Amino acid sequence: MKFVVLNTKIDLTNYEHSAKIILNWACVGESHMIIAANVHTIMEAYDSNDFKKIVNSADLVTPDGMPLVWMMRVKGLRRQERVYGPMLMLHVLEAAARNGIPVGLYGGAPRTLNILIEKLRALHKDLKVVYSFSPPFDAMSPEEDTLIVNAINRSGARILFVGLGCPKQEIWMAEHRGLVNAVMLGVGAAFDFHAGVKAQAPAWMQKVGLEWLFRLFTEPRRLWKRYLYHNPRFILLAVADLLGLLKKAY
Repeated sequence: MKFVVLNTKIDLTNYEHSAKIILNWACVGESHMIIAANVHTIMEAYDSNDFKKIVNSADLVTPDGMPLVWMMRVKGLRRQERVYGPMLMLHVLEAAARNGIPVGLYGGAPRTLNILIEKLRALHKDLKVVYSFSPPFDAMSPEEDTLIVNAINRSGARILFVGLGCPKQEIWMAEHRGLVNAVMLGVGAAFDFHAGVKAQAPAWMQKVGLEWLFRLFTEPRRLWKRYLYHNPRFILLAVADLLGLLKKAY
């Protein structure tokens, strides 16, 4: 089932359900795209029809941000919970290790990836990390991209965690669905969080929807536009959406 927030479709799901779907797809070697959507994702989709089409075409879109969860609850889905990308990554990794499913990592800095792989292998001794790559900031040539796709497929990874940040990771996954023989899961800053390179907001701030404030204070130069521009607009549009004043366009 889908729920619509500002003309963007969100799945009714939880951690257990999402991880089960991802593992089922991975076991049969299917290429799929999973998006963990928060306010930033929704506003990027609202501002760009092309990006909205990408999000709405995803095979699974989880409610990553608490404001999305609150909207779903207000509209009657009182038991809907947050399915946070970094936490979903941990659920999927645990299931992958338990079932012998090989995984890959795409994104992040080289040092971050090295630390992350060490920590993940220490956490799950049976985890098979068969691929990792830190892509350059600039766009790659078609030839370079083909080499990357071939390397991912040769590695045997059946789940590929993509940590490029929104909207870059969603665009990358959409362009590579059907080419990469793995379930691609966009996890944003999860590589940095789980490697310990960046601090995560305290649990209480996440629960009350103030994670954005914590991240803004820790990275003001990089994140000021995302939060100070998108968040107030989201609140106004969300109210219009809840009142039925937003024109449907999906």
